[in-house]
Amino acid sequence: MLMKVLRVGLGQLILLGDAVSRPRPQRRAVQGQAIVEKEAARLSLYQFHACPFCVKTRRALHRLNVPMELHDAKNDPIARDRLLAGGGKIKVPCLHIQEEGQSSWLYESSAIIAYLEQRFAGIA
Repeated sequence: MLMKVLRVGLGQLILLGDAVSRPRPQRRAVQGQAIVEKEAARLSLYQFHACPFCVKTRRALHRLNVPMELHDAKNDPIARDRLLAGGGKIKVPCLHIQEEGQSSWLYESSAIIAYLEQRFAGIA
């Protein structure tokens, strides 16, 4: 019981810290942002709302100005089942990438952020 209260409280503090210190989104030309949005439509992030690693990943999405579909793998049983069936484990954050008829699942916040920066940071 005490651990759950601590975990929930810490989660709320993490969310508050994120809201207060959220980075500014990258500015792009209209054409560049349209390219980002088109490419991001093939990506989705499976996450838990208050997970610190998921917050870190969402902050990178916000900073890079990459709109993406988010799936709550904690509270949505359908999203949880898709994550397990597709990625092989219930671990978040997990980026689902759909390209050229292929589907891949990328785990680990640092690897996801590196992928997003390599793919989207240079688009002006």
